[in-house]
Amino acid sequence: MTLTPGQAVARLCATGIEEAEREVLLLLAHARGGVSSPAAAREAEPGDGFKALVERRARREPLALIVGRREFWSLSFTVSPATLVPRPESETLIEAALKAFPERAAVRRILDLGTGTGSLLLALLSEFAGAFGVGTDRVVAAAQLAEGNARALGLSGRASFLVGDWAMAVAGKFELVVANPPYVERGAIGQLMPEVALYEPPSALDGGVDGLDAYRAIFPELPRLLAPHGVAFVEIGAGADAAVIGLARAAGLEVRGVSADLSGIPRAVELAAGGAKKSFGREGRGG
Repeated sequence: MTLTPGQAVARLCATGIEEAEREVLLLLAHARGGVSSPAAAREAEPGDGFKALVERRARREPLALIVGRREFWSLSFTVSPATLVPRPESETLIEAALKAFPERAAVRRILDLGTGTGSLLLALLSEFAGAFGVGTDRVVAAAQLAEGNARALGLSGRASFLVGDWAMAVAGKFELVVANPPYVERGAIGQLMPEVALYEPPSALDGGVDGLDAYRAIFPELPRLLAPHGVAFVEIGAGADAAVIGLARAAGLEVRGVSADLSGIPRAVELAAGGAKKSFGREGRGG
């Protein structure tokens, strides 16, 4: 039996999905293949696969994984179950990096630790046109996905992806280092929304018992990775700013500031190697 768009909206609403109408239009466009937009999908007959797509979403599979794509920083990224789906709040790191380097030419090398889809690194490369980027990930499928996204965005000539645990396989100095590490407390993963808890890779979520294991691994590496005027930006979870700042200072890093996301939640911590000079005409923002 064919599922109508109206029935599909009711099905998704019944499972607690917000913006069900918008999502149904996106699923309808995806099912039609050649339909280029949700608006055009309103006029199209549902394809044979439409019902199956709606049922997947009703089981709370993320919309991005169903359609295979997600927009981040106005760029389109292929996504897969091997990585986290890029999130809007992670754009806070991009915004903070652009504020830190108003002179774009000052950034020549960028490092992304735990690159996943490559969204952070590739978004930064789209802004810092003279930079070369390196992304690392311990998951082979993630590194391959990021490499494919670089090709699709025309950035493969300026990006390289390595398989390894954080910075273990990396040498050299970078003006800009970014990381969005796992930071969910292990015992809280099952309490996350079903789209995350059931479908996204646990290795990309699990930050250990207190959610801080990745920072303990990354922070001691930053002094050797940062160029003399380099800075690092790490994403943090809600309410974790004090603990992360404490770990950074214990590792001898200078905390330059914390940027909030659009919801006002502290999201990006800016760090420099201890004793590094402030540069590019910026004033320290404190910790």
